[in-house]
Amino acid sequence: MSGAANLHLGQAGEAYPDAFYVRVGEHRFASTLHAQGAWQPGEQHLAPASGLVLAEVERRLPSDKLVSRASFDVLGVIHSGEFTIDVEVVRPGRSIELIEASMRHGDRTSIRARIWRLLASDTTQVQGIEWAMMPPPEAMHPLAFSSVWSGGFIGSLEARQDADVRPGRGRSWLRTRCPLVAGETDPPVAGFLKLVDTANGLVVRQHPGSVFFANVDLTVHFLRQPEAGWVGFDTRVNFGPSGLGETLSILSDRHGPVGTAAQSLTVRVGQK
Repeated sequence: MSGAANLHLGQAGEAYPDAFYVRVGEHRFASTLHAQGAWQPGEQHLAPASGLVLAEVERRLPSDKLVSRASFDVLGVIHSGEFTIDVEVVRPGRSIELIEASMRHGDRTSIRARIWRLLASDTTQVQGIEWAMMPPPEAMHPLAFSSVWSGGFIGSLEARQDADVRPGRGRSWLRTRCPLVAGETDPPVAGFLKLVDTANGLVVRQHPGSVFFANVDLTVHFLRQPEAGWVGFDTRVNFGPSGLGETLSILSDRHGPVGTAAQSLTVRVGQK
């Protein structure tokens, strides 16, 4: 692909829908400017990209099993423009299954995902959650997220944050008006997941203009299936002494904690 095919829809000034992607074939999509990443303009943000990959798993392989873990390895720049989503069952089973999915740009793969789905059962009599409820979004202050980060994806978000947030630690809520695919309803878990990778930018330890700290993966574990809408983050960002870092978040919906998200960071001072 070359030329306009490599641009986000809307990047050249044309009209584009209020959605992160447009379906252009059975398994093919084009990114819109709403999916634009924060580090460079010609890439997609991992948040909507990971949401779309999981959405295709949910659409193509419907199941009464529950998403337990969704992990995404970033194999290179997630380029703007057109791409294909591939989905494969690698471990079938009646109670446990493992699915692999990927985002492919021609012959180059940018994201490889693995999704564990487990049989649902009634465990209400033994349930126990050690994480505290977050204050609701209405109890937090509006956050001007675009004052720290650029890009169309950041511009699509509504953000709120605790008054006592500090570099590397804080609680936040996010939501967006944009569905994953124009004219389609988000599958339940994917509609929540499409915001989760934003965690690494919510309580930055250092300003991204002076320190590069992109994540190379995203791993989300669920203890129940989340409700899409507002996504809550209780986040910690840690940088080690030798170029490694991690962002760890407890995730919530309006009903309480739903799981965790971890991101492995490559930290570089004064370079990208």
